[in-house]
Amino acid sequence: MPRDAPILHGRAALLAEIDGRLAAGGGVALYGPPGIGKTALLDAVAEQATTRGELVLRLRPALGERTLAYAGVADLVRQVPPEAVAALAPASRNVLAGLRQGHPPRTGVPALARRLVLPALLAHCARSVPVLLVLDDVQWLDPESAALIAFAMRRRPGPRVRTVAGERRPDHAGHRRAARLCPPPATEIAVPPLAPDDLTAMLEARGLPCRMASRLHRASAGNPFLALALGSTGADGPAWRPAPLPEIVRDLARERLTCLSDEVNATLLTAALATEPTVTLLLRAGRDDADRELHQAVSAGVVEVAGEAIRFTPPMIAQVLVEETPAGDRSRAHAALAAAALDDVEALRHRALRSARPEAAVARRLAAVADQCAARGAERTAAEFYLLAADRCPHHLAAERLDWLVAAARTALTGGSPALAGRAAEAVIAADAPAGHRVRARVVLIDLAGQALGEMGEMFAAALAEAGDDPALLAPVRLRLTWQAMITGDPDRAFAEARSTADIAHRAGDATSEAMALSSLAQIQRMRGEPQWRDSLTRALALPASPAPDWLHYGPHYMAARFALIDDRLDEARAELLRLLAVAEHDRIGEARVEVLRSLSEVATRAGRCREALRYAHRAVQAAQEAGLSPGPTWYTAAVAELAGGSLTAAAGFAQRGIRASEQEGDNLYLRRNLHALGQAGLRSGDSRAGVAALRRLRDLEAEAGGSDPMIVRWHADLAAGLAALGEHVEAAETLARARKAAEQLGSTPALAGYLDRATAIVHSESGQADSAVELSTAAAHLFEQLRQPVEQGHALLVAGGAERRRRRYAAARLLIGAALAIFLSADARPWAEETERALARTEGSLAPEQGLTSTELRIAAMVRDGSSNREIATRLYLSVKTVEATLTRVYRKLGVRSRTQLSSRLLAVEGVPPASDTSTGA
Repeated sequence: MPRDAPILHGRAALLAEIDGRLAAGGGVALYGPPGIGKTALLDAVAEQATTRGELVLRLRPALGERTLAYAGVADLVRQVPPEAVAALAPASRNVLAGLRQGHPPRTGVPALARRLVLPALLAHCARSVPVLLVLDDVQWLDPESAALIAFAMRRRPGPRVRTVAGERRPDHAGHRRAARLCPPPATEIAVPPLAPDDLTAMLEARGLPCRMASRLHRASAGNPFLALALGSTGADGPAWRPAPLPEIVRDLARERLTCLSDEVNATLLTAALATEPTVTLLLRAGRDDADRELHQAVSAGVVEVAGEAIRFTPPMIAQVLVEETPAGDRSRAHAALAAAALDDVEALRHRALRSARPEAAVARRLAAVADQCAARGAERTAAEFYLLAADRCPHHLAAERLDWLVAAARTALTGGSPALAGRAAEAVIAADAPAGHRVRARVVLIDLAGQALGEMGEMFAAALAEAGDDPALLAPVRLRLTWQAMITGDPDRAFAEARSTADIAHRAGDATSEAMALSSLAQIQRMRGEPQWRDSLTRALALPASPAPDWLHYGPHYMAARFALIDDRLDEARAELLRLLAVAEHDRIGEARVEVLRSLSEVATRAGRCREALRYAHRAVQAAQEAGLSPGPTWYTAAVAELAGGSLTAAAGFAQRGIRASEQEGDNLYLRRNLHALGQAGLRSGDSRAGVAALRRLRDLEAEAGGSDPMIVRWHADLAAGLAALGEHVEAAETLARARKAAEQLGSTPALAGYLDRATAIVHSESGQADSAVELSTAAAHLFEQLRQPVEQGHALLVAGGAERRRRRYAAARLLIGAALAIFLSADARPWAEETERALARTEGSLAPEQGLTSTELRIAAMVRDGSSNREIATRLYLSVKTVEATLTRVYRKLGVRSRTQLSSRLLAVEGVPPASDTSTGA
């Protein structure tokens, strides 16, 4: 495609399938709802065909042209080259002249003659160049043109004439026109919604923030046009405040609904008003023909039915249907649902929704039910009933109304319903409410901001002013100011806020806020390299605090697990995190669950359980998307897991997106961490300059923030290794020296020494000091073995093997690199195993001048020469003894030897041949 062509996100596989089908001859019919991307796909297919030199005939009729006979075929034949027209017989040219002007054929022209003009024209064009018909929006094509094109396709004007056609939906009779306009064999393809990651990339390319992506994906059901339309109205507003639906979005919803009968829409209205719509519920509510009517709605792309459950696709169709239905019809539907409800609470909800008239008894009854729901943990239902109570509250109950609104805001927040929480909280702030109510409402809105706390300056200022000197009101506000300072990278302010919050919460008797403040203080002290963090964490753990599941990740037990991870006490960290995960599963907001999953992934990565690390990381990404949380932290975790057990390309992709998300939200903490992941991906994929650039940026950001404990984000060793690969040996040595000095001041754990020794070995190896490089890296491998960190152990062995190879000790190099490979294979560390395979092949390539041995044969031959028995070889390479014996037989035959002794002698004869040069930081 040309450079200025728009990028089709997430459509590469579909484009390849279309191209493959067309290359085989015939046609492709694309179906899908408006906005799903059919036109963009057709444009891309046409652009590819034009680039290949094919004749592309485009047709895109409009709604108003459906009644204009022959309008479509007139547009089509005007694009045919003049020489093709001149080649027609005179009678056919006369027919064609009328068609090109949009006139019906003259009376007396035989019907067959009229129909044969288009196939003859296409066949003539195809003799000199392949022809591709690109027909878009064929549902608006006039019937006369459709009949002529369909006839031409049935006549098969030749295999070099192909068609790709797009259609919004089947016609009212359920017929699909697009397939009939394609030459056989016609392949029908439904254009799928975009996946969340692809939609995120598309939105980012158009300047919309990453955090909106998950919300827009749910709202649009993956429809790119709808997502862009919805994003254009909500990009500047807070996430909790639903933006008004653009009129063009309403038009698309109306278009889908108007093609359905009144009875079907009545059934859909009942489903839209239900809390959890099911087929059985509709039948109980009096929709006796629900099965047939839902089938029609599914065919029109309005709903999906999975078993009993009914889901609108996209959800905004239900919103438009409800909002544009007269109040009387809605009231009757609520009455039917109240009668059909099996649960008293659900019946009360629908009775209340029948009318919005204020009534004290109804309001208090709704509030009482809300209290009961909150007590049993049904926060989202409780929030809805508190809001219903507030909406139906008479004027003389104004004080109770404010209490209900505050309760609605808090329960909606913990129940994972940000729209309800924001609506209730803003209603409190807009009213003449007491200071305590206003502060609590503002705290809810601050919590809804997620990682974007840096944007909540005005909200914090107002909350502090309203809280005054009341410690019970000040403590939660100050606690969140601590988190804001940590996220925005201001450790001094974060330290002062955390210490102040702990004192204020202690005076207020708020043990939970005090414990969270002390936990944050310990984290800040750890990041600043202050040993007092142990005392702060001990004080936090001693408090009788019980954070709710949604605040678990700010509590002392989670912080203790994180510190165990940082200090490489992996078994302890994993055991505590698994216990916390059982509690976090009850978190309705989702943030605590995401954080625990992220930490479990990091523990698994370090412990060498790479498959488990990937599973936890992708669960965290999914959970964050579903909860509408900031994606930067989970993308960092996914990048780390991919670096260990997935792919370097995927790791770089996650890290790059994490950097953009963190920059958008002012999250300097995870900006630095994503830069570390990106730097590692660059170094290990061979792009040392890009890797070093990312790590230098991380170094500079950390320096601006006042430094950090090198155990937390272990970038120093990676930067030094990358600098050494670029020949910057002095800067590499200085980087390591600074890290060692910081480690000595903090009394860091042995693992950091292992990282730094391994990096020093790389620097020595790159600068010609291979002897000390081998000594340092093998010592680091032994240390990591004791710490039970197999991936780090394998990395150290790989470095040692590279150093041995540089001093031309190939047998020793193969032994070390082979041991690293066995470790990586056992840990499912795929990227490391692939890198090690390449390193091993380079050492084995120096063994035999003959070019007939495979990589496996070379490896087994080398191990034989090094003295390994067949059983030892089989164990190390995960092969059977019989397979090793059969492979050796082939090696003997290829090399012309008859025994292990002759094989060893043959290979030792070429031992001095150096391998190809290598600039990697590993081997």
